[in-house]
Amino acid sequence: MALREKTIVKLRSQGDGLSHSRMDVTIRDLTFSIDEPEVRGGTNMGPAPTEAALAALAGCTNVIGNKCAGKLGVDIGHLSIEITCEFDRRGVTLEEEIDVPFVALRQVVTSDGTATEEDLSRVASNVAKYCPLSKLFEQSGTALETIWQKA
Repeated sequence: MALREKTIVKLRSQGDGLSHSRMDVTIRDLTFSIDEPEVRGGTNMGPAPTEAALAALAGCTNVIGNKCAGKLGVDIGHLSIEITCEFDRRGVTLEEEIDVPFVALRQVVTSDGTATEEDLSRVASNVAKYCPLSKLFEQSGTALETIWQKA
């Protein structure tokens, strides 16, 4: 009899604020810095929190994209992902509360595998269903456009 994995799990992170802008975050056995660039008073030791959110989206698209491609039997090869974002800074500058700070995200996913455009479209459709980070952005009101293309 196969063991059934839990459907709801607890994810944990722990952070130590080293300054007003830098926090070293530990997740599992990994430690990394979230920081602001020097022009905003940081030490530039890592991405800003908002930049880390974009990196998380790219990483999630890659992981879920590969899982979906595997399940569909599609060769997507390696993915290259470029994200551009329209970000409303009025909230982070304390000018006013903003309901949707990530106004729009455009994600271009380029596959170097043998997948056809039709195959990529099927993978993209599945990724949209299952990627938790794209769902997080979309359900918060962000206009998310994701384009899948061949290299």
